[in-house]
Amino acid sequence: MTIRVLIADDQAMVRAGFAMILAAENDIDVVAEATDGLHAVELAERHRPDVVLMDIRMPRMDGLEALRRLTRPGTVDPPKIVVVTTFDDDEYVQRALSEGASGFLIKDSGPALLVEAIRAAASGEALVSPAITVRLLRRLNSAVPAPREPHTALSAREKDLVRLVARGLTNAEIATELSISVGTVKTHLGNVQTKLSARNRVEIAAWAWESGLVDGRRQAPHER
Repeated sequence: MTIRVLIADDQAMVRAGFAMILAAENDIDVVAEATDGLHAVELAERHRPDVVLMDIRMPRMDGLEALRRLTRPGTVDPPKIVVVTTFDDDEYVQRALSEGASGFLIKDSGPALLVEAIRAAASGEALVSPAITVRLLRRLNSAVPAPREPHTALSAREKDLVRLVARGLTNAEIATELSISVGTVKTHLGNVQTKLSARNRVEIAAWAWESGLVDGRRQAPHER
């Protein structure tokens, strides 16, 4: 199945760069390019992409407002939105995810993570840059007065996986760490999301830090 992608960014060079990266992938097709948020909404309604790569700061309408319009309640088959921006402000991340974004990447995350985020969004998953995840959750952990007992409904293997998610590892890195396939990682993540009523891996990780399942004093792999 080919993933239809719309690129929304006010910088022509960024749009061209993303399009060049995605053109090399056999399962991804860039169907349109938008120059601002309003243009993105118009083109999304016309082309019906599977995934929209959305910048935040754009003229006429910013990416967060465009995200809200494209995913508003009652929308039939709304596209998945992956926010890709140079601004990794924590408030932007939280607002984007709360509005239903299926991913949040910094523009210098690299081609591999960009492609992975698109495929994850298309398959109903959410990918957030590991460095952002760890920073957000460390801040959250410092504000938690006392850890709670870990959720007993999770199996030992699921708890191992959740600990790695909370440390910012990608699915491929988790698979290597636990000596299992990426497909098995996705299956476990789906089960964990259901048990914890979590919408994405950031909420899974947040639960891990709040519950005391991970020790905030230890250094995360991506920060070593």
